[in-house]
Amino acid sequence: MCQTTRRGFLVGCSSAIASLAGARFNSLAFGSPSSTDEVMVVIFLRGGMDGLSLVMPIAGHPDRGYYEAARPDIQVPTSGTSAALALASGFGVHPGAARLRDLYQAGHLAIVHAAGITGPEGATRSHFEAMDYLELGTPGNDGTTTGWLTRHLATADLPPAVTMPSIAIGGTQTTSLLGSRETINMESVGDFSLDTGPWNWRSMQRQALRELYQGESIVHRTGRQTLDAVDIIELNASGTYTPANGAVYPSGSFGDQLKVVAQMIKLGLGLRVATLDLGGWDTHTYQGNGGTGYFGDMAGDLADGLHALYLDLDSGYTQRLTVLVQSEFGRRVRQNDDDGTDHGHGNLMLVLSGHATPGFHGTWPGLRDDQLFEGADLAVTTDYRRVLSEILIRRLGNPFLGSVFPGYVYPGPLGIVSGTDLPPDYSAPLFKDGFEDGSMSRWPARLG
Repeated sequence: MCQTTRRGFLVGCSSAIASLAGARFNSLAFGSPSSTDEVMVVIFLRGGMDGLSLVMPIAGHPDRGYYEAARPDIQVPTSGTSAALALASGFGVHPGAARLRDLYQAGHLAIVHAAGITGPEGATRSHFEAMDYLELGTPGNDGTTTGWLTRHLATADLPPAVTMPSIAIGGTQTTSLLGSRETINMESVGDFSLDTGPWNWRSMQRQALRELYQGESIVHRTGRQTLDAVDIIELNASGTYTPANGAVYPSGSFGDQLKVVAQMIKLGLGLRVATLDLGGWDTHTYQGNGGTGYFGDMAGDLADGLHALYLDLDSGYTQRLTVLVQSEFGRRVRQNDDDGTDHGHGNLMLVLSGHATPGFHGTWPGLRDDQLFEGADLAVTTDYRRVLSEILIRRLGNPFLGSVFPGYVYPGPLGIVSGTDLPPDYSAPLFKDGFEDGSMSRWPARLG
């Protein structure tokens, strides 16, 4: 386990990248694709995805009548060419997300009902506050200075040979990886290179940059890490990428970013965590009706992307892959006057894995008026940290929940994924001096 001092944490638990400074790499050095190292991919649906349009009660479910009454114009029908596609237990999936049904029927997809933030802080309707609570892993405290994935990586007992433990796909580092110095940000493989200036000077340019970063400060180490990462990617992931098994990713940035994730997993660099976003889910107006329209297109991109990623990696990688899909909150049960839905509360979570237990998990709270949160929203019956804790323990082998989710007591698995149940460890918080209360007042003295 990494040292749990502030300074040790901030300068990075792994010195693997720095120790490889100046080296050139080839694929033979990165380990076998048959490695048992687990990879977690977190996809965040920004904007508050309408879970009741993605998966909804269908004919025969006792809540179908409440659903239709609440959404007379935007409901997904149960018959016709745009009808919901039946899954199980009286629920169906949006017809635009047909690939989710394929994954479900193939036994790779688990769906968690009514997940979210429990307690009074979960009542927030603010996108930013809710996203911070979820990604920091400390609901009610959006001043925490490390993300939950950062704390997972810091306590995950990674071997020193890991070269690239985490990547954040996109222009910025996600909040769940806040404070992680090892994380590499990457928009695309093609853009992750040193190709400025005259080509015949570039070797000298690289050497000059390495000499510039010959030091032991955070800036120096981070600079060397970036140069090493550029070397690795340029040597091993340049050129045209051909997905395996005939997988076809959706066109656009989401599909392109998923391809980057697949490439990085296949490189065998020791990747443990990858994050990426799919935005555009804040559907206050005209989200679609009759199973068609804007939401259907969004759901199609999501489903097609997940299906392509799984198919692409279904050649020895999916048995160590867990993909989590979540959003900051759900949306109101009742449609608004603009044929959209406003910010709500409970929402579903999707878990895609070679070790997923297919089906629905958690408790469905119901759509009758007296069952709704504040009379308007799907209630939360499963704390989202319970889902993440089960994945941490059963798939990622990390029982240090006291560090990853300080103050949270894990009630046990829902059975979403298979794996070994290690006893949760609450005894060794990552920082023992109030760091995780969000206060930075004592940093200077401790950091020297």
